[in-house]
Amino acid sequence: MIFEGKTLEEAYEKAIAYFNKSISELEVETIQLPSKGFLGLFSKKAIINVEDNIQKETQKIEEIKENDEIKEYDINEVVEIAKKEINELFDLSCFNIDKVDVKVYDEETIIFIINGEDAALLIGKEGYRYNALLTMLFNWIFQKYGYKVKLEIAEFLLKQEEMMRKLLEPCIREIEEKGRCKTHSFDGVLIYLAVEILRKEFPDKYVAIKENRDGSKYVIINRFLNG
Repeated sequence: MIFEGKTLEEAYEKAIAYFNKSISELEVETIQLPSKGFLGLFSKKAIINVEDNIQKETQKIEEIKENDEIKEYDINEVVEIAKKEINELFDLSCFNIDKVDVKVYDEETIIFIINGEDAALLIGKEGYRYNALLTMLFNWIFQKYGYKVKLEIAEFLLKQEEMMRKLLEPCIREIEEKGRCKTHSFDGVLIYLAVEILRKEFPDKYVAIKENRDGSKYVIINRFLNG
């Protein structure tokens, strides 16, 4: 599906709102980069093609495994492959960063850890570069090896999660007391961190992103309809 925006970030946000999933769960192809043009003329919008590819790829992997046509990759083996290839990639870049560390996060997830002088440049405004890099890593690792991905850049993820947990404390108390809650509006990657945190806190409840009339986004938490 095609999405347009004045910036790549705006196009990403439209796609995320439409599919109601984080950017790491979507396959994104950049068709056109935005351009301001000259004196307001010949400007170009950002255009991306987005596909919800996780379910399709998961089914494909399972089908191949059932037919014994895929090599079973141990997660530690994937970590070593990913560490070698991601560092070879960044060695060719202009960014001054430390060697990228790759570790096992849990039994089905690996985490890429990036630090160094220019690491913050890989985050971008509202985290749009972070999201783009996470999408690239996810598509590579999940589609080829079947493992999920987390990305930490200069403690960006940690700091955002810590801040979001504090912001969600009143909502969490309300859910514990009343069984439901509606959060304040959040921008950028914060809305998706809120969803992730709340789903972990309340796995038996319905947690989803909703949009106000002005385009701002919030999270609602309620019981499942069959609960």
